[in-house]
Amino acid sequence: MANFKRCRTLSLHGMARIVAIDYGTKRVGLAVTDPSRIIATALDTVMVHEVMSYLKSYSEREGIERFVVGEPKNTNNTPSEVAPAVERFVQHLHKLFPHIPVDRIDERFTSKMAAQAMIDSGLKKKDRMRKELVDQTSAVIILQSWMAQKS
Repeated sequence: MANFKRCRTLSLHGMARIVAIDYGTKRVGLAVTDPSRIIATALDTVMVHEVMSYLKSYSEREGIERFVVGEPKNTNNTPSEVAPAVERFVQHLHKLFPHIPVDRIDERFTSKMAAQAMIDSGLKKKDRMRKELVDQTSAVIILQSWMAQKS
């Protein structure tokens, strides 16, 4: 109950953050808004088996108002092969954080957009090959897309 009160208090004062999740079968890219919910920044990349404990710990420190989870689809708008795993993950999120809403957003092309953003920012090829950076950048793009839809 203490976590619920803390998150409610933070969100009432505009301090709780929105966390975007780029779920993969091995790694999960995370991005977060600033406390004012204006800027999306990369948070971390964690292994799938560590993501729930990571989010629980982060929620206790910072407060989370909402999750935004990338919804994997094929170019023809059908669910991709990782979609069932994402669905299980979202169900687990609902169980662990029943008071935090979860929004879904189409994540098609976020990996390509992330790769292009990394090129545009001048990252060396060696750094662009680091999958954890791609995962984080994809999560930032998911969060930016959600923020643009809501404004």
